[in-house]
Amino acid sequence: MFSKPANKPAATPVKSATPEPVVAPATAASALDAPKPKPKVASLISSGITIEGGVTGDGELQIDGVVRGDVRVGRLTVGETGHIEGSVYAEATEVRGRIVGSVTAKQVRLYGTSYIDGDITHEQLAMETGAFFQGRSLKFQRPAAPAPAPAAQPVSNPAPSGLDMPKPTV
Repeated sequence: MFSKPANKPAATPVKSATPEPVVAPATAASALDAPKPKPKVASLISSGITIEGGVTGDGELQIDGVVRGDVRVGRLTVGETGHIEGSVYAEATEVRGRIVGSVTAKQVRLYGTSYIDGDITHEQLAMETGAFFQGRSLKFQRPAAPAPAPAAQPVSNPAPSGLDMPKPTV
């Protein structure tokens, strides 16, 4: 059932009068050898771990422990046992735990177990029933498209009254 098929003896090559096209091995292998982007795995600060100082990075971070300092990451998840004492800056933030400090993110989601004591600056904010939030909710204001500047008009500046301007001599 799981046995290999028997190897057949190799046939003797027959020479032909026309040469066969040669494929460069680098061309055929380049598609197979191209490095594939590795999926980014979230970094974890597990419960029982305390970090004194800021955390910075571009990737995804899950905090189940304690961070005393600012957090700047691409995507942040604060677990139920997670605690941050400092400011948060991220593209997206999901909070199940506790943050004492301001949160700035495009997307913020507060689950029912979350506790936020600080301002939230956001584009999108979602809160479940039971979430505690004490602070201000500030919506990002996308900059308006600049209005076209009015065409410059020549302004005539008359001479101030009471002053005689000398006439040019030719």
